[in-house]
Amino acid sequence: MANIASAEKRIRQTEKRTARNKARKSRVHSFVRKIEEAVASGDKEAALAAFRAAQPELQRAAGKGVLKANMVSRKISRLSARVKAIAAA
Repeated sequence: MANIASAEKRIRQTEKRTARNKARKSRVHSFVRKIEEAVASGDKEAALAAFRAAQPELQRAAGKGVLKANMVSRKISRLSARVKAIAAA
């Protein structure tokens, strides 16, 4: 356990930040799961709506440094391709 005030403050800050990042990551996973479920069911309207809702959430996570920017870009690209494939079929 920390004995110095600044170290105690650092611990508090880290706990807050960890909780915030964990919540944001969980939220992103939920949005992505909704897209994947809609794609699996073949519902193009639901998939498109879920994709439109998830895209800004993914970008926000990248902007905040919770997820890496390249990973988010790749994820959006692949999800977009899957949603477009449903729309074409």
